[in-house]
Amino acid sequence: MLKAGVLGAGHLGKIHLRLLNQSEKYNLVGFYDADEENGKKVEAEFGYKFFNSIDALIEAVDVVDIVTPTLSHYDCAKQAIANGKHIFIEKPITNTVEEAEHIRELLAEHNLRGQVGHVERFNPAFIAIKDDIKSPMFIETHRLAEFNPRGTDVPVVLDLMIHDIDIILSIVKSKVKHISASGVSVISETPDIANARLEFENGCVANLTASRISLKKMRKARFFQKDAYISVDFLTKKCEVVKMKDAPENPGDFDMILQNAEGVKKQIYFDNPEVPDNNSILDELETFADAVNNNQTPIVSLHDGTEALRVATQIINCF
Repeated sequence: MLKAGVLGAGHLGKIHLRLLNQSEKYNLVGFYDADEENGKKVEAEFGYKFFNSIDALIEAVDVVDIVTPTLSHYDCAKQAIANGKHIFIEKPITNTVEEAEHIRELLAEHNLRGQVGHVERFNPAFIAIKDDIKSPMFIETHRLAEFNPRGTDVPVVLDLMIHDIDIILSIVKSKVKHISASGVSVISETPDIANARLEFENGCVANLTASRISLKKMRKARFFQKDAYISVDFLTKKCEVVKMKDAPENPGDFDMILQNAEGVKKQIYFDNPEVPDNNSILDELETFADAVNNNQTPIVSLHDGTEALRVATQIINCF
């Protein structure tokens, strides 16, 4: 079991504390929070040990789980790495691409492991269909949330859209060649709603929409490729796979057959996989433990987190 410590005991930090505490792959040593009053309150309520300094916590653990505000990710990660600790760092990886690249360099120099908390990679609906997604040529994502003051210190691109940016970059094996985007600030000082169009060198196009001022929640992605349409609902953890194949010579009464202008007939059929139940945050934390123990590259590497931030930054620069 790896000794783990959490930096930050806010909403997400408390979830990480609970899951690390119940995990069989970690021994939760304790946590640090810059707000001493909050730290002592969490200690009293849940029984996790509150360290009154970052130094003391880092010294006591093998893995530092960074769940602090984005602006402090860089300094926290630097200090952990300098002390020889592996890092799990919430998304976005850092505030700037330059900071992210420096963290990657430091991690490599010290031969340590790092993972970024792009949790949707561990969403069971995405896991169930990701092997069906092969060379998509058009992708559309919608990530809509009701207004919540928490998270409005950063643009909606870094708060919400970055989840879908990471998913798309993990699927499309091609470089981004062009980005166009627009964003509007409605309530916050930074954009609350944004749309981006990513064009890849292989011809794939992705259209992303994110909003944190919607009346209802939505987290959907749709992938279109040759002979298939695949949709993922990250919120309800459901997926749908619609495929086409050459129509049989003698179709049955209930077979769905389409005929195009050239007379080619295709049969439409559903191939929906079973979606297993899981806890995505627990899974991302435990697969990181496996990566550390087996000296392997984590599923969402610091390179992945850096590239997602790079694209997100380019989108913001379009506004």
